[in-house]
Amino acid sequence: MRVELDGVAKGRRDAALPPTSLTYSSGRATLATAETEQRPTVLGLIASGRMAPDAGAVSIDGAAGRRAVSDLRRRVALVDAPDVSDPAPNVTVAGVVGEELMFAGLPADPISARRWLHEHGLRGLSRLPIGDLAPRERIRILLELAAVRPRVDGLVLVAPDRHGGDPSAWWSLAEEFAARGLAVLVIAGEASRAALTAAQETSTATGGDRGSRSRLRPSRVRPSRRRTNLAGADLAHSDLAHPDREGAR
Repeated sequence: MRVELDGVAKGRRDAALPPTSLTYSSGRATLATAETEQRPTVLGLIASGRMAPDAGAVSIDGAAGRRAVSDLRRRVALVDAPDVSDPAPNVTVAGVVGEELMFAGLPADPISARRWLHEHGLRGLSRLPIGDLAPRERIRILLELAAVRPRVDGLVLVAPDRHGGDPSAWWSLAEEFAARGLAVLVIAGEASRAALTAAQETSTATGGDRGSRSRLRPSRVRPSRRRTNLAGADLAHSDLAHPDREGAR
């Protein structure tokens, strides 16, 4: 699956999202940066087929139009988007798991939720509010639950950096899910991009990534014909073998 955003923009005078172009595809983890409180969510909604841009175009596997956008919405899960698909912070982890298993069409009773957590080595977290989890644990759970949905080929993870912690923690998860063959788009702030770039440069300088078959490299985000202030980077795995709240998921 290959998804392309070409000069998409939203809002009066493009205030909600300036003209933005990017590509994300199967087997790759792509990082796009968007600043301000609302832009990451707006970009996530557009990139997952849940919001129509006011300008520009969205295509999937080279096809555009309503049918293509509908296909995009079915095949891409929007993960942890603030005020759209993020779980309420006071809901227990088991409760979140049960709800997401229900959306996936799987048994969603408390026993099934606890069994799912046990199978993923997370049973000890079942009674904790999801808002109290460490960033990596939270993001891992939400990505795993999104990936288990039938016919999902892509994941759009919105603003994982808002939870704090080391950006490398959630970026390594993006790498892991891309290695499974999924198309993964992560939308975060410029500070996270800078931190990830610096970390990789340090690793490269010390030889820490020798033998690695993936790397953080210049973004596939393409400049629009109009101004753009979105930048990013992507993690390639091409050489590896391998709105309502409910509606937004």
